[in-house]
Amino acid sequence: MNAELNRKTAIKEVLPTAFGYIGIGIAFGIVSKAASLSALQAGLMSLIAYGGSAQFIIVSMLLVHSPIISIITAAFLVNSRMILMSLVTAKYFKNDSMLHNILIGSLLTDESFALAMNKLNYTNNKLNFAWFDTANWFAYFVWFFSSVLGALVGNFIENPTNLGIDFALVAMFIGLLYLQMISDKSLKLSLQLLVVVATFILVYLGLIFIPSNLLIIIVTLLGCAVGMVLKHVFF
Repeated sequence: MNAELNRKTAIKEVLPTAFGYIGIGIAFGIVSKAASLSALQAGLMSLIAYGGSAQFIIVSMLLVHSPIISIITAAFLVNSRMILMSLVTAKYFKNDSMLHNILIGSLLTDESFALAMNKLNYTNNKLNFAWFDTANWFAYFVWFFSSVLGALVGNFIENPTNLGIDFALVAMFIGLLYLQMISDKSLKLSLQLLVVVATFILVYLGLIFIPSNLLIIIVTLLGCAVGMVLKHVFF
């Protein structure tokens, strides 16, 4: 990464993230095909819903013929974490138009958010619309085409987990976390490691006591609270 905030730089920097989208997008397309969705339907879901975990939940609930209101509620709860992420990124676009803010918020993902937070370490804590918009759109279309591709080859791959492509997104997040920790000089590495460990513990305990569709949002809030306390009390 560097300090430049233009569209060309955005494409270069989002490219590694996009490779993670390819693996999990193909996996989603295969699962969609197994649920009797066509490549067109899988592609449209990726364009309209555009939420990896939410899309997998939608497909699984369609398989068991869940009521539409249950599907909508589950998808909303899983993706509600985007509200928190949008609140964080919104402050960097106060001088942009409403349309620009809507575009950034609508196409924001976990991966593009993590990429943007890492970018701040190189730009003196600044972001602009051109860079963020390009990164979002590039990831958006990679996800769409990967989903369609997965649906098209779904007839030939019965179990995508045997290929290990379901680990692609996990590996990508590990890489983004590592880059963020080594790049952010404003926080001590020991503090960052403590927050990571605390988050792991919260997720483990949360899997026991918290419904899966609420786990991410609750752990996010608790993780932020733990990090804030650790920073202001011990660091």
